Amino acid sequence: MIVDDNEGFLAVARDRLTRDGMDVVGTASSQEEALQLAEELHPDVVLVDISLGTESGFEVTRRLVHHFPDLRARVVLISTRDQDDFADLIAASPAAGFLPKNLLSARAVRDLVAPGNGC
Repeated sequence: MIVDDNEGFLAVARDRLTRDGMDVVGTASSQEEALQLAEELHPDVVLVDISLGTESGFEVTRRLVHHFPDLRARVVLISTRDQDDFADLIAASPAAGFLPKNLLSARAVRDLVAPGNGC
């Protein structure tokens, strides 16, 4: 599942991940939608944009893991901004890690959430 408020990015990310062999079961553009879809779809992995308009991707991540503990270390934060801009917040979050949007691929996602990766 992908959570991002940019419809254009959602379409591109869905296409890229699908071509890489990953099923994208749904997309959400807000915290409320993300929580609702996670309840309905039970995704294996959730990609969450750090900046969701007026909402914080860090808060979305915390709420997802709080409501769905099995998502711990299976949420991946994404952004167009540099990881160093958010390093402390990323480290303090329950996310598996961070991926820059321009490097998004199924392999990169799998590498972050795979068992034994230290997450």
